[in-house]
Amino acid sequence: MGAWAIAVHGGAGVDPNLPKERQEEAKRLLTRCLDIGISALRSNLPAIDVVELVVRELETDPVFNSGRGSALTENGTVEMEASIMDGPKRRCGAVSGLTTVKNPVSLARLVMDKTPHTYLAFAGAEEFARKQGVELADNEYFITEDNVGMLKLAKEANSILFDYRIPTLGTCGGGAAMESPIQMNGLPISVYAPETVGCVVVDKEGHCAAATSTGGLMNKMTGRIGDSPLIGSGTYACDLVAVSCTGEGEAIIRSTLAREVAAVMEYKGLNLHEAVEYVIKYRLDEGKAGLIAVSKNGEVACGFNTTGMFRGCATEDGFMEVGVW
Repeated sequence: MGAWAIAVHGGAGVDPNLPKERQEEAKRLLTRCLDIGISALRSNLPAIDVVELVVRELETDPVFNSGRGSALTENGTVEMEASIMDGPKRRCGAVSGLTTVKNPVSLARLVMDKTPHTYLAFAGAEEFARKQGVELADNEYFITEDNVGMLKLAKEANSILFDYRIPTLGTCGGGAAMESPIQMNGLPISVYAPETVGCVVVDKEGHCAAATSTGGLMNKMTGRIGDSPLIGSGTYACDLVAVSCTGEGEAIIRSTLAREVAAVMEYKGLNLHEAVEYVIKYRLDEGKAGLIAVSKNGEVACGFNTTGMFRGCATEDGFMEVGVW
């Protein structure tokens, strides 16, 4: 019997000028999710059940970019994606292109548990959801007034917005992009600050699990798929460690960031904190990202090379922390 640990995140790349009330709102949600996870772990719920439970809570609250409150595509719709992975035997499930599923992480769990496949997307994933009887909603359920306004700003700026809740003064116009150009796949974008959500857990049995969920990028091309549903990139869990990533999806995909944490622990013999520091420093090239991780030994760690990352963690010995910067 080991010691349990849990970590949650609500996205890396926080704007330095984010209003205090927005920061406090995010911290309250992260604290609530940690409390839910802690209670479940104390009740001996398996790690895979805990990560699903916590991410469902994050998807249901519109504070972050997942489930209700997801970012909008260029067509003003949502296309949500999620993945989940159980460390023992590395079982996993993933979904993309969801438009009606209230909790994408739970559909990913059903892909893992109820199909011979790992990944379902778009019409096929929606059909599977209907057959499984999961809770559905019209696309309008996921669209908030803030999102509609930010999509309009993104279109006016002819840009992809990563954090649609960043104060827009001086950040969304072409001038800001020219003064401080950030590039994705060699193309300039004007704002960098995504808000994907995720959870990683190790339970008392030493079993690790991870889950990640997102609405993607504001004003993204229809059909775009990021790192969050890609096993080994946005999400990974094995006997040794569980990882959930957030940030510049294309950079995370190129670096298979989540798997890299496990790889350097396995092949270089690094401990969890060393592994997280190593991949953030040496595996992202010029990309911007963050991640949370737990090890089978009950350790917890986070790392990011952005201004900040919405995050929280707790361990069985009573340690608990929620932070932004």
